[in-house]
Amino acid sequence: MLRIVLFLVLIALAGAGAAWVADQPGNVVLTWGGWRASPSIPVFVLCLGIFAVLVVFLWSILTVIWRMPGRVRRRRREKRHARGRHAITHGLLAIGHGDTALARRHADAARRHTPDDPLALLLHAQSAQLDGNRDEAQRAFRAMAEREDTRLLGLRGLFIEAQRADDAVGAVMIAEEALKLSPSSTWASHAVLGYRCARGDWGGALAILDSNLSAGLIDKQAYRRQRGVLLTARALELETMDRDVARESVMEAVKLAPTLVPAAVLAAKFESEAHQVRRAMKLVEAAWLANPHPDLADAYAHVKLGDSARQRLQRVETLAAKTPADKPGHVEGQLAIARAAIDASEFARAREVLSPYVNNPTQRVALLMAELERAEHGDSGRARAWTLRAVRARHDPAWTADGYVSDRWRPVSPVTGRLDAFQWQTPVASLPSDKGTTIESSAFEEAMLAAPPPKRVTAANEAPAEPVVIAPAPAPAPAPAAQDNAPPVAKETAKEEPAEMPPEPVKPAPEAAESSPVAATPVFRTRADLGKPAQAPIETVIPIVRAPDDPGIDDDGPSDEFTEQIGTPKAQAGGWRGFWSRWGA
Repeated sequence: MLRIVLFLVLIALAGAGAAWVADQPGNVVLTWGGWRASPSIPVFVLCLGIFAVLVVFLWSILTVIWRMPGRVRRRRREKRHARGRHAITHGLLAIGHGDTALARRHADAARRHTPDDPLALLLHAQSAQLDGNRDEAQRAFRAMAEREDTRLLGLRGLFIEAQRADDAVGAVMIAEEALKLSPSSTWASHAVLGYRCARGDWGGALAILDSNLSAGLIDKQAYRRQRGVLLTARALELETMDRDVARESVMEAVKLAPTLVPAAVLAAKFESEAHQVRRAMKLVEAAWLANPHPDLADAYAHVKLGDSARQRLQRVETLAAKTPADKPGHVEGQLAIARAAIDASEFARAREVLSPYVNNPTQRVALLMAELERAEHGDSGRARAWTLRAVRARHDPAWTADGYVSDRWRPVSPVTGRLDAFQWQTPVASLPSDKGTTIESSAFEEAMLAAPPPKRVTAANEAPAEPVVIAPAPAPAPAPAAQDNAPPVAKETAKEEPAEMPPEPVKPAPEAAESSPVAATPVFRTRADLGKPAQAPIETVIPIVRAPDDPGIDDDGPSDEFTEQIGTPKAQAGGWRGFWSRWGA
């Protein structure tokens, strides 16, 4: 509406001006050489307006002709840029659905039309990665790293290629360079932090952690937990070399992360040595309520030096009572009581706490039962049967991180380099399954566990037990029963033994077990004529399964940036697992 009003106002002003000019009397005299003209004022104004319009029209024509080459070049450039962006878009889509040939064709088109576009360089690098051409991918990433706008992206690509080539030193150098350019780079800080932890550079790792907090990569709570983990790792390393620094580090760690089991155990040890028993007990109790662990129970039992075994048992019972029976950690308290009861020769108490778990025992339960049978009754047969059950029993909780099982706590995962990755939990390989058991219980094991425990023969009843032995006077002493691993005997002896030895009863009477001599023939004997090779030591750290986020290296097959695959056994040495394994993690 306003525009219409303004237009009408302008038309009215133009009409008023034209009427005013038309009413003006007089002539305008123009003289040019011998030419003379004297038009009236309205005619002169009209001719002047026509001349101005012609001048403007001619100037516009000259301007268009002058600017035509630039416009043609600009239009051609815009057309090439549009074609390049089209190629980049469809090339990235081809990489997304894994079409190697189409991605390479679009990458060539993008390089031809827009060679200086950063996305064209990225498309070229990723198409080379998808095609398995790592040299070409590295050249593309180097070209990106030399540019100011794509330097971080190029360094990230070079870092990934160094990881795939198992070049740990090169990968860390690239990550450190990227961290200097951008302290808020998550991947660079993670890589440098894991590298310094693998090298045992705890001071450098703490500096990276402080930088992450300043850059806003982690929150305050995560920072406190991770700093406590790093301080605990440094304290464990310096425990035997510099106890003052170790004590200072672990005391700060237990303040930052009071539920961290290794920190609580080591801090309680230092406090116990300083005769601060009450403080040490409080540290262990705080960690036990959050995560019951055998190391905490052992530290709590020995918190006061010089106590007897019965006093340690009472202390462990006090700690176990703090965990309700409906919590998963209740079993750790019961096993700790059984351990302390066996040490204190309270065998009835040990059997009482182990009785709910003997029907479906774990390895620790079976081993405790074997030790209990050996310590209480001296029954090596039943102890051996429980040991055999321990071989096939379910696994107990262990320190596990990314499918990797360790016999001790570690600050970082050796698979992915993740900080504070180890958790006290049941390994994946021992979780219950819907399939049946693979190994059945043996008849020997069932017979030994079903038989009643033998009674100890005291010195008072050894004398009357001797006349009970049945043997003919002139005949020689009967040979012991033949074993699977007994040495071979001569043929004459083998022929004479059936005539001299009495027939073996099907089921021996319980009295025979009670009246047997103390030094009985062992069930298994070592063969003297065969030398057994020394058994290989069992590894203390057993990887159960391969981590799901460890793609490895596949030099033969295609490398897909979006769908990582687990490669051949040769490829399994790559990824984060191969990266950290070269630094002793």
